[in-house]
Amino acid sequence: MADKSITKTELVASIASATGQSQAAVSGVLDALFSTVADAVAKGSKVSIPGWIAFEQVATAARTGRNPQTGAEIKIPAGHRVKVTAGSKLKAAVK
Repeated sequence: MADKSITKTELVASIASATGQSQAAVSGVLDALFSTVADAVAKGSKVSIPGWIAFEQVATAARTGRNPQTGAEIKIPAGHRVKVTAGSKLKAAVK
């Protein structure tokens, strides 16, 4: 397992180095990518980069949970969450 995670700054620097683009340009592209994905998923669309990753909104049902401090039952309302699925190329890269 990896000892550390990569920050956005490190990701931007790595991409800028690999592509010869400025870090400002790469950062702008990443910001636009994340914004576009968030907007599309919020509207209910599925965003897929074939072979790499897919994002989609899924509904969660109302359910009963427990407060971990008191043990009291609480009602958790229905809502939405984001489902992220790794594609075949990403899975193969991890093996």
